[in-house]
Amino acid sequence: MSLKMQRTYPALCLLGVLSLLQCPPVLCDCRMPPIIAHGSRKDVSLLFSFTTVVQYECDEGYVLVGEAKITCKNSRWSSPAPQCKARCRKPEIENGNLSVDKDQYVEPENVAVQCDSGYVVVGSQSITCSAKGTWYPEVPKCEWEVPRGCQQVLTGSKLMQCLSRPEDVKMALEFYKLSLEIQQMEQET
Repeated sequence: MSLKMQRTYPALCLLGVLSLLQCPPVLCDCRMPPIIAHGSRKDVSLLFSFTTVVQYECDEGYVLVGEAKITCKNSRWSSPAPQCKARCRKPEIENGNLSVDKDQYVEPENVAVQCDSGYVVVGSQSITCSAKGTWYPEVPKCEWEVPRGCQQVLTGSKLMQCLSRPEDVKMALEFYKLSLEIQQMEQET
């Protein structure tokens, strides 16, 4: 050991070894926290400190759940090691929405798909963010539900009962008018 170190830290020199570099077991006798899936850890302890500090980070596409930094004090970790959970993007559902509206979800979050009035869920109504960062089962669709008795609409008054939006009624009447004109032209030839 250099003379300069012995003069700077005289009380800490024991048999020529600087004991400051080793934390006393009474203060810092923690086992190294576990390695976590989809993440990494690094020791961020201050030099010449009697505490051990470990910081965790997650890989891209994962979210840290728990404390990012944990400290060993009095032979115990301040909290358990965190976890890295998969992220799922908000699914786009045409003519519907989700029971919980967020930009991203974390496994194993579960949401319900709710369709707009006049539409019905085709597929599973309940979906879960999986460990792969995808929705399971597959994201359902909201499809227009044809009310009973509306499969073959022949008159305008019945058409008004089957369609809820005025613009849909107008478009359907135009198609109906066009179909009548085509039918009349076919009879003339």
